Amino acid sequence: MAKTQLNVRVDETTAETARQRALQRGVSVNRYIEELVRQDAGEAGRTFVEAAADFMKQYESVFAEEFGEERTRR
Repeated sequence: MAKTQLNVRVDETTAETARQRALQRGVSVNRYIEELVRQDAGEAGRTFVEAAADFMKQYESVFAEEFGEERTRR
């Protein structure tokens, strides 16, 4: 998807809050704002599914170790 630059003006407190929230989540401010807009537009379900898939990829070996290879592939 092509990206478009969008410039917005916010007070310093809002800007600092956005920076801190993005840092806490380990994403850029751009990504943080993008995610907020998507959630507001009703795409929270898709974001959740993507995050869940990422989580499963990241911890697949832990589940396999705990529950066995065959059980985690179902």
